[in-house]
Amino acid sequence: MNIFRILGDVSHLLAIIILLLKILKSKSCAGISGKSQILFALVFTTRYLDLFTNFISVYNTVMKVIFLICAYVTVYMIYVKFRKTFDSENDSFRLEFLLVPVTGLSFLENNSFTPLEILWTFSIYLESVAILPQLFMISKTGEAETITTHYLFFLGLYRALYIANWVWRYHTENFYDQIAVVSGVVQTIFYCDFFYLYVTK
Repeated sequence: MNIFRILGDVSHLLAIIILLLKILKSKSCAGISGKSQILFALVFTTRYLDLFTNFISVYNTVMKVIFLICAYVTVYMIYVKFRKTFDSENDSFRLEFLLVPVTGLSFLENNSFTPLEILWTFSIYLESVAILPQLFMISKTGEAETITTHYLFFLGLYRALYIANWVWRYHTENFYDQIAVVSGVVQTIFYCDFFYLYVTK
């Protein structure tokens, strides 16, 4: 644990809370990509299967459970509770364009060829592209609510802080996970254009 990891986790959690509060307060899912939220739920599900096999710390376990619950509550809000407000017409990104290559890559490039490790690798690759349906939706409609942009900002900040975390760990622990680092950098690049628009507007 280091300050970058903690701040990254806080930023990630804040992004999810901002999104949930936006939905609950407005009773609307307008401007939110349900497909991105399904992908994030899939990311957390496949990454946190080790909850049943591995105990790292109370902090680690609590954060995993919170992220899982929030992901499924968000999907429920979009597709069940407030489905009439969901803009399915503009949330039209083809998920198979992400899922097929990510699945193939997770079998080809992983740290060890075991079910849990392949699923963990799948989650890392998928997270790097999970925001694309949301960014595609914003580019298609040409608009985003302020609260949605705050959500995206804190998601991007979480990734940037995790890159700092990896640099710190490399220098202090000589630890380096190529799969996580490369995927994290790819994901941060997707946010760069959004960051520019966020700051200027």
